[in-house]
Amino acid sequence: MDKAVSRKHAGHAREKTAPYRTPDERAAQGRIIRDLVPRSSQAGWTAPAERRDIVELLDDSNEGRLPQLVPIRFGRMAASPFAFYRGAAAIMAADLATTPTSGIRVQACGDAHLMNFGGFATPERNVIFDINDLDETLPAPFEWDLKRLAASAAIAAQHLEFSYGDMVRIVADLVRQYRERMHDYASMRALDVWYDRIDMQKYEDRSGDPALVEAARKRFAERIEIERRKTVPDYLYPRLVTEEGGEPHIKDEPPLIFHPSAELAPGLDSGYAEAIALYRQSLAEHVRVLFDRFHFADLAIKVVGVGSVGTMCAVGLFMASDNDPLFLQVKEARASVLEPYAGASVHPNHGQRVIAGQRIMQSASDVFLGWSRAKNGRDFYVRQLRDMKMSVVIESLDTGLLRQYARMCAHALARAHARSGDAATIAGYMGSGQTFDDAITEFAAEYSTQNRRDYREFIQAIRRGRIEATTDA
Repeated sequence: MDKAVSRKHAGHAREKTAPYRTPDERAAQGRIIRDLVPRSSQAGWTAPAERRDIVELLDDSNEGRLPQLVPIRFGRMAASPFAFYRGAAAIMAADLATTPTSGIRVQACGDAHLMNFGGFATPERNVIFDINDLDETLPAPFEWDLKRLAASAAIAAQHLEFSYGDMVRIVADLVRQYRERMHDYASMRALDVWYDRIDMQKYEDRSGDPALVEAARKRFAERIEIERRKTVPDYLYPRLVTEEGGEPHIKDEPPLIFHPSAELAPGLDSGYAEAIALYRQSLAEHVRVLFDRFHFADLAIKVVGVGSVGTMCAVGLFMASDNDPLFLQVKEARASVLEPYAGASVHPNHGQRVIAGQRIMQSASDVFLGWSRAKNGRDFYVRQLRDMKMSVVIESLDTGLLRQYARMCAHALARAHARSGDAATIAGYMGSGQTFDDAITEFAAEYSTQNRRDYREFIQAIRRGRIEATTDA
């Protein structure tokens, strides 16, 4: 290739590459966006006149779910306005799409409420705090996640019967923490942002209340010690498995754990050989070496969560040898609730979409993360059933600890957004004052009122027979 042609190709390469902009220039771009979408426009919530019926939205979200499990889903949602909110991501996605958006996109969680954060072990066996449920992940405006998280904190405070003033302070502190952490990430090197993590064993929050930080650290230490003792062979295996007949089988505990029929799970006759092979191909080569030590033993449907109830969620038992089990959680992956409003996923398999988003947003991920597709066309993602996974019990928190926990969630969300989005642009848009904090806090408080109205409408629909809801028993 002569020099002229070489220069021509180099020029084309430069034209296709976005020009470099300094952090200050990107922050300035964020400030310019304020003129188009003022931060004050993010405040408050008023339901649009054409807002869809919430029961219709919930019915739409049930399409493809196991019909016998849908009443359990609604029964769990009926427990409280907070439980309802957890299962109503589709409703809020539709609402968020009607609000002003900055246009600054990140890899969004899609369902960033307080109960979708928690602790888990990294492959190096450290315990970190992060987002731990990314079924709805998709690129979307950053403030959609933040608004859902802030509203969940407001609803949790109401659930715990805290005063209105305490609720406002908790939410405002959450938003401020997100904003301040994003400013920190805007000034950090790219690799430092990528490697950053919230280590539960060394948890620090220099701007938080020292007494609350110490109380949280003590709780973490106690919980981590408990979870370390719950080894899979000694704790989980005897709880889930029976060896009657000489072979290990997962125990049936209907309606929450049961073995599927061949009609429900077309791969049953072959021992799910094709789906397992496809899952194996999704693993990194070095993880395949480890996975190949295990052989498939059994699989059963296992009902989990609130929003996931009714989807094909299962637990698979694999054995390397006697007393050497591996439990894999197999979760159906459907289209994200954000897709109608943020655009379709670029991934051909929704399990792949979830895993790709998880690897982008989490600071460390399970080595067994992978995806597959069943014979009936359902997409799945796979991870370990539990690997020192820890979630908060909201009812155990007082005002101070909920405030500290909300700050941790905001920190984790800011870190996740900074990995995929432009932290400097986001920080520039939010600014350094309280304008943005006040706007999101006002939205959260008013949306919590909307959630209570929706919950009452939901309960009335159950009482009128429009919705069937049952308990787990």
